[in-house]
Amino acid sequence: MNTLRFLGTGTSCGVPQIGCTCPVCTSSDPHDARLRTSVLLETDDGVRLLFDCGPDFRQQMLGVPFGPLHAVLISHEHYDHVGGLDDLRPFKHFGQVDVYAETVCASHLREHMPYCFGENPYPGSPRIDLHAISAGQPFAVCGHEILPIEVLHGKLPILAFRIGSFAYVTDMSAISPDALSALRGVRHLVINALRTKPHPTHQTLDEALAVIRHLSPEQAWLVHMSHEIGLHAEVQPALPPHVTLAYDGMVATW
Repeated sequence: MNTLRFLGTGTSCGVPQIGCTCPVCTSSDPHDARLRTSVLLETDDGVRLLFDCGPDFRQQMLGVPFGPLHAVLISHEHYDHVGGLDDLRPFKHFGQVDVYAETVCASHLREHMPYCFGENPYPGSPRIDLHAISAGQPFAVCGHEILPIEVLHGKLPILAFRIGSFAYVTDMSAISPDALSALRGVRHLVINALRTKPHPTHQTLDEALAVIRHLSPEQAWLVHMSHEIGLHAEVQPALPPHVTLAYDGMVATW
C-alpha cells in the first residue's frame, strides 16, 4: 500500500497570512490552516520520498514517524520549497540524504548553502548528496524510476515528478503538450491551485480542474493554495467527487 502524507498545502506566505483578517485567515477550522507545500510518499515497499522541503519542514515532521528519507525531490529553488533543507540534519542518523534538483537549481543551492558542500563542510551541517537532474531524463531511487517533467512557473522552468501512477505538480502556470503527454495515465495526482482569480505565475482553481479533466486521474489533490482559495467547508463540496482540497496532515492511501 502506498501512503501519501500532506505535510503542507499552502502557498509561499502560508495560511493564515501575517496581518490578514479575512474569513480564511481567521477561520477556526483546521482545514484552513496551511503550512508551505510539501508531501511525503511512502511506497508499498517502504521507500520514502519527500517532495520539496520548505521552511516549515521541521514543524511538519515532528508528528511523522522518524525514518529514512530515500530521496528529496526539489521542484525549484524558491525559498518556500527549499528553506528547510538545513533541517535535514537529524536524518544523518540514517546516512546521507540524496537531494535531487534541476541543474541550475542545484547550482543555486550550492551557492546559498556553501557550508553543506565542498571538501570541508561544516561538521554540524546535514549530510546532503546533491544530484543535478534534467527534465525528461529519468533516474532511479531504490528501484523506482522517477521522471522529472518540465512545467512553467511564470517564465521559470521548474520540475514536476512522476513515479509510476503518481505525479506531483506544484507552482505550475502553464504546461506544454509534451509535458502533458508525459503525465498521461497518472492515476494519483497532486496539483497546484492557488486561487480563483488569475495569477501570472500560478494556475487558478479552474485551470487546475481543466488539467485534471484532461488527465482523468482516479484521484486528484489540490495543493499550494492561498487564503484566496476560500473556506475549505465551502470549496470542497463544489468540487468533483474525485478532486480533494488537500489539507495539512491529510493521509491518502492506495
